[in-house]
Amino acid sequence: MRFRVASLVIVALALTACVYRIDIQQGNLLDDEDIVQVQVGMTRSQVQFLLGTPMVADSFHRDRWDYAYYLRRGRSPDVAQRWVVVHFENDRVSRIDRDLSLQPPT
Repeated sequence: MRFRVASLVIVALALTACVYRIDIQQGNLLDDEDIVQVQVGMTRSQVQFLLGTPMVADSFHRDRWDYAYYLRRGRSPDVAQRWVVVHFENDRVSRIDRDLSLQPPT
């Protein structure tokens, strides 16, 4: 009886290691070359042409576009994160914050 229980436990533990975990990718994947091209004074449409539609276009922060990216591959504990924020004044880029730590807008 003990042998069967031990065998079942070993088989169960071995099978749990075989569970496939998908990659989790969310947000805007941006190339460094595209981010560098965004300059102060550009219009919203020029920024959208270069970087695409922002991940977060908050109605409470109309002059701020957030481009967030998150990637976790399978069982790996490593996480790739990136957050670029483009600030506007009078519909023109006033400031660009690159590689911020991922936190909600304030």
